[in-house]
Amino acid sequence: MSKNLNPQEILDSVVADQLKGQDDLPLMSPGDTIDVHYRIIEGEKERIQIFQGVLLSMNGRGINRTITVRRIVANEGVERIFPMHSPRIAKIDVVRRGDARRAKLYFLRDRIGKSRRLRDQRRGLRHVESWETAHADKVAASKKAAKEAAQKSDD
Repeated sequence: MSKNLNPQEILDSVVADQLKGQDDLPLMSPGDTIDVHYRIIEGEKERIQIFQGVLLSMNGRGINRTITVRRIVANEGVERIFPMHSPRIAKIDVVRRGDARRAKLYFLRDRIGKSRRLRDQRRGLRHVESWETAHADKVAASKKAAKEAAQKSDD
């Protein structure tokens, strides 16, 4: 008997292997200063370029998830939009956690000088640490479950 799948389920099954795992992407939120290690291919050579900036927004979900990162170069603002699940992204590091109360930090585009900086996340630091440890525990549990499933399938 063939199982009838709706088009969305077919699309999800095709895209599932292209998504990066939870352990590949760090926990980050708008306001954080991040390093995006981006692979650049020039002819036959490949190199990694680091783009460091403030995470302005996170858009989309699933394979379409993108992040907007802004940095200042020669007193000009430069923004890049990165697809999070792109194979061109080697890794993402969180350099510093910023304290932001909004999901989209587009107001930083109009700021000049020291007002452009975001406050370090001091007030809710205990919450962030517990959030990170919970994420690390969740990733470890999923790895353990996958390992146990692989052992059961071998038996």
